[in-house]
Parts: sequence; structure tokens; C-alpha cells
Amino acid sequence: TGDPEAVARLKREAQVAMRLDHPNVCGILAWGEAGGMPYLVMPFLDGETLSRRETRHGPMPAALAVPFLRQLCRGLHHAHAAGVLHRDLKPENVMLVTEESGAEHAVVMDFGLAKESVAGPEIMKLTATGIVLGTPEFMSPEQIRGKPLDARSDIFALGVLGFELLTGRLPFEGNTAQETMLAHLTGQPMRLRQVTPSLTEPLERVIARSIAHHPDERFHSMQDFEDALDDSDQ
Repeated sequence: TGDPEAVARLKREAQVAMRLDHPNVCGILAWGEAGGMPYLVMPFLDGETLSRRETRHGPMPAALAVPFLRQLCRGLHHAHAAGVLHRDLKPENVMLVTEESGAEHAVVMDFGLAKESVAGPEIMKLTATGIVLGTPEFMSPEQIRGKPLDARSDIFALGVLGFELLTGRLPFEGNTAQETMLAHLTGQPMRLRQVTPSLTEPLERVIARSIAHHPDERFHSMQDFEDALDDSDQ
């Protein structure tokens, strides 16, 4: 409460996330202030984060992982259609929610770094004041360079997440955050079947395209990414 810029970022997160309403997105129900203390109201999600699941069980079989990836494509496509980029997609920001039937579905959380695709100077200033601009392991080359972003940057992050979910490894590896970012900028990613030969070649092609170095070489939308995942599963 003593930092007006932090309060402004929190309010901005609320304003962005309150526009989102999708089963694969954790939106924000309300924003307010009480006694000078700002607060957010969010849904309660009964489940565990994807990062926790990976820690407990390791890589996920494609038969389980691919449906979750398709669901994340849908949630992020909804956000993109509303003009919102996530910019910090990673396993810690995905919840696997348990339904009454016992089945699970994936939910994208934490739009704290999200911003509108077209933002005014005041919004650019708010996002620029954030100390953390993303998570190195999942940042696209253009995000590392501080270039303008669009949906294809989130596609890159989801591709890296999918690679890790399926193999337990990252496609770009480094011993430090700086080495990891350098690998994103200059290195060639590992191929999916280099790590896990039992995975199919069509799935390898889909993941490889999602993490292509140049945005133009990736899928152009989350819908395209989901369609390709559908086709790889035939």
C-alpha cells in the first residue's frame, strides 16, 4: 500500500483479468479497496499446479499431456481474442483442477504480467516498472530482446511448457538464467524425440514449430496450435 505503482499494477491486473471468462482461465471476480488496502477476489480452484504435478510424477504421457495442452490453447486463445497477452506462462501458472467426476482440466492463472495487445503510454509505463519481465526458461527470443510482443510469444512459452511436460527436460538449457536466455537467442532447441524416442514424429513437429526462433515460423494463433495438436493425435 505504500507503493502507488505496485497498487496501480495490481489494479491493472484486475482490470485485465476481469474481462476474461473461460473455463480454462482463472479470471478475477472483483477488485476493491477496504481501509486503504486493495484486494482481489478470485475463484477457488481445487487441484494442484502443473509444476507440483511434474515434481511428484515426472514427465506426463502424451495421452494425458496433449489434452491439457489443447485446453491451455483454448484458454489463451480466449485471452488473445480479448486483446490480452499473458507473457509469463509456466507450469507454476497452470492449475490442474479436479472436477466432480474426478476428471481434471487445465486452467491458466496469474495474469500479473499480462497486458493489452494495444496499450497506451500509461500502461506501457506500468508494465515497464516491473522488475520481473518473465521467466527465462519460457521467454521467447523477442521477449528477451524487449521487442513488441503478440500471441506468438505466448505460443513459444506454451511450446516450451509442452516440451517439459512431455519429456521432463527443457528444449533450451543453461546453468544460469543468463545462459538459458542466451540459448534462446542463439541456440538450437533439442528435438522432442531426442529426449523421449517413444513420442511420435507428428507431435515432435508441432512442438518444434511452436518454439521456432522467428515468430513468423511459429503457429499464428493458439487456434492453429490446438488444431495441429489435434492432427498429431490422429
